Order: sequence, then C-alpha cells, then structure tokens
Amino acid sequence: MGGNPRSDRWLRTGHDFLFAEIGSGVKPRATRFMHITDILNQRRPSLSFEFFPPRSESAWDSLYQTIVDLEAYGPSFVSVTYGAGGTTRDATHDLVVRIKETTDIPPIPHLTCVGHSEAEIDAILERYAKAGVANILALRGDPPRDQPDYDWSDSDFRYASDLVTFIRRFNESGRHPDPRGFGIGVAGFPEGHPATPNRLAEIDHLKAKIDAGADYICTQLFFDNHDFLDFRDRCAIAGIEVPILAGLMPVTSTKGMSRMADLAAGARFPARLLKALARAGDDPAAVEKVGIHYAAEQASGLLDEGVDGIHFYTLNKSAATREIYASLGMGPVAKA
Repeated sequence: MGGNPRSDRWLRTGHDFLFAEIGSGVKPRATRFMHITDILNQRRPSLSFEFFPPRSESAWDSLYQTIVDLEAYGPSFVSVTYGAGGTTRDATHDLVVRIKETTDIPPIPHLTCVGHSEAEIDAILERYAKAGVANILALRGDPPRDQPDYDWSDSDFRYASDLVTFIRRFNESGRHPDPRGFGIGVAGFPEGHPATPNRLAEIDHLKAKIDAGADYICTQLFFDNHDFLDFRDRCAIAGIEVPILAGLMPVTSTKGMSRMADLAAGARFPARLLKALARAGDDPAAVEKVGIHYAAEQASGLLDEGVDGIHFYTLNKSAATREIYASLGMGPVAKA
C-alpha cells in the first residue's frame, strides 16, 4: 500500500513531526500539563469537542481540516474515542499525542476497561504519562460485537468505578510527571443508563465513580434539556459536586439520526424535533439546517441554565459545530 504522506506523517512516531501540510510549519509544543481541574476552573462554561481515530486515509485528511477549523475556536479540550475492546488502542494514542504536540488543545483520551487486564491498563497509563497526557476519560465500554455473551465476571474490571480506582492508584504511585496524576472523567446518562433501568441505582453507580476519584462528568448525548437539568438536580441531591458537562450532537441527516440512536443505546428524540425533521422531508440540506438549529437552541438554553460545559460530538466534522457557535454569537478566538 502506497500510503498517504499526510496520514503517514501524522502516524509517525518521534518528535520531529511538522504539521506542514495543514498549519504552515507548526512545530511540536513543549511538554505541558493541563489537568482537567485547571481547565474547568480557567473557563466556565467549558466548550469542547470529541474526535475519533479515522479508519481510512481519506478520512484522516478530513480530520486534519476539522482540527484546524475547530482549533481556531479555542476549545477547552478535545476528547478522542477508544474502540470496543481496545480495537483502536494505538490509533487513539497516536491521535492524542499528535494533537498534544501540534496544537494548543489539551487532548483527553477515552479509556475503556472491557477486555483489558490490570497489566494492560497499567501499560496504557504508563505510555500516556510518559507522553505528558494529563487527563483520561474512564469508561467501562462495550464488549466487541463478536462477543455478545461477554462474561464480565472474568474481568479485572467489572465497572467503570473499578477503572477509576485503578487510575487513582496509578496517580498515587507517583509515575505521572504531574504530581496530581491524571485528571479523571466519567460518563453520565441524562436519559438513564441502558443497563440500569432503576434510576435510583443508576445515580448510586455514578456516585461510586465520583467517590472513587473522578474529577468531572461528561454526559451521553441527549435532545431534551429537561432530561439534563433533571439529571443535574438528581446528582446534586446525591451529593455529586463535580462539574457536569452536557453532551450535544446535532442531527445532520436522517441516516445519522438512526446511527445516533444506536450509539447512544436508545437516545430519545422529542416530538418537537421529529416534527421539524418531518417538515424538512427528503431534502438533506433542510434536514441539516433543522438539526443545527435545534442543537443551537439546546446549547443556548443550557448556557442560560448555567451549565458547567458543553461537549460537542462532532463526528470528525466541523461545519455543524461552527454554525452552532455562530448562532450563539461566538466566533474564532484571536490568539494573543
């Protein structure tokens, strides 16, 4: 395979990487640590984005442009997903390190514990610590699709709280260059966790992750702000006091909407959104316009409610997020 020179250069190891094709000579940054508590204290509400490691060379090209487009908006941080069972382990690591070395955006890798031993997780944490990565989003994760009967009882980690505890122990070992160790994020589910229909037990499980040492919560996507605000209130009642970031993803196509429902394990689409999409009919441009307008209204409402932060699920594209920013009266941030 001949390879794409841009993707080859992005995936190359070492510190001589130059972002030449995209950013006209942007050189690797010096090692710096931006612990999530510093990030969220520095700017509230935070605004952040999620990326995922591309599967094809052409998709890498698209991602490069997305990163350039969105870096101009001065995001608080970006997160990078981790494939089921560690299927994107190296690609996630490489993307995280490249973002750290070639942009001013603090990257936060997702880390799922499903299918991993303690020794494997320790090695992953050690690798990130040596690269100067400051934060981790700790998730239990889903078993690989070819293992529908995955046996959690044989796992070193049965719950995300077990992973949080393990990362906290790593921090206490002093092996991270920041004395505080990794900042730790966990997931929250405003519409309820698909595996925990008992909403009281669900909040207890979330509280266990916080008590284990998590520093913030980033929620699954949702389409009704009332679900998020109720979730935030229930967290407060349970004594959960860490920042809670709201996850938003604009509908940009009817096909994408179905994919969202799968990814979010049953996201609820309010009738108001469905009616607006129905009026758009089969016109892709109209559907996208409706979805972006709806997400912008969500973001505006959340900001009015004093949300700690908004995390945009970008699907590696920038146009929808940039339009949402524009509708909120926000544009690119001028560099000092």
